Amino acid sequence: MSDVVKTLFLCTVLLVISCGTNNDTNKMDTNLKLRFVDEYILPDETTFENTIVGGLSGIDYANGTWYAISDDSDAPRFYSAKISYDSSGFNSITIKSVTHFKDSIGELIPKGIVDPESIRFDDGSFIWTSEGNIKVGLKPFVQIADSSGVFINEFRLAKRYLPNTDSNFGPHHNGVFEGITLSFDKKGYWIAMELPLKEDGVEPTLEETDSPVRIAFLNRETGHFEKEIVYELDKVSKQAINGYTFRLNGIVEILEYDTNKFLVLERSFAMGYVDGGNTVKIYAVDASKATNVSSINSLKGASYTKVTKKLLFNFEDIRKELTNGIVDNIEGVTFGPHFKNGNRSLLVVSDNNFSLYGPQLNQFILFEVEK
Repeated sequence: MSDVVKTLFLCTVLLVISCGTNNDTNKMDTNLKLRFVDEYILPDETTFENTIVGGLSGIDYANGTWYAISDDSDAPRFYSAKISYDSSGFNSITIKSVTHFKDSIGELIPKGIVDPESIRFDDGSFIWTSEGNIKVGLKPFVQIADSSGVFINEFRLAKRYLPNTDSNFGPHHNGVFEGITLSFDKKGYWIAMELPLKEDGVEPTLEETDSPVRIAFLNRETGHFEKEIVYELDKVSKQAINGYTFRLNGIVEILEYDTNKFLVLERSFAMGYVDGGNTVKIYAVDASKATNVSSINSLKGASYTKVTKKLLFNFEDIRKELTNGIVDNIEGVTFGPHFKNGNRSLLVVSDNNFSLYGPQLNQFILFEVEK
């Protein structure tokens, strides 16, 4: 190849990257590696203080205690737990307390108006998200509660995240604030949509699609949404079978582990499979060169740079080592304490939907983060 041709080729590559039309999933440098350690199943019949322990859609760890949010819309709540393990595996999981979310005067939140999805501990308080119910006009939200579950504050959302009577705009039902993480600098929170906004792109299908999801930064001090970056979803992994048609793929949780560096949990689901129908992946994501798209009303046809993503772990690789070969509806992820060798632990948890749609698992899976 001549020097002139080489130069033209390099310029073309740089132009494509700068325009944001390419979402490179293979060339991002990362030293992270995940080693599967063990699985623990909390029985479906587990109860605590007159509640069924299930629907665990988010998990966090702080100061020796684990916190898991339940997506029970009739009784929104979170649990604290003692989870014991080492680098060889789990020892035990014990529920220690349950806290019900309440309004500003300490009254329990009424049934059916929230859909809890994610929770993070932050200096004695808890930030949590609800997807609301877009079909009936119940708005999603990001709220702060105190250690007793009592409402402290709710952050104002941009109009794009609210239910919209125009079918071409706003969030998809059950596709709103699925993930949240404290920012690495502790100045705020990153909140991830599960699916694209209608004005941004289409929901993933079995074919390659343009399905960009917004991840927004929320300034803790000002309470304002200040920045939005774009993550491109994979296509749906497999077709629904046995007479079913429902399938999807979306972000289910995020975790910032360094400045502009995230772990993103992406889950594809298709109905009709005895193994659960879930395809779950953890991506290492770099947002250091991503465009702030907060001023772009629609991403369709817009020019911007997306985050880069690299596949870090595919749960298909450990399916045979899991109970009944099932990768369940994994929705929560958090770092835990360090192992004795200095490596961090990483824990994921599944939302068993209270087994309303058939037998599912309260599945906890432990990893070691190797470098």
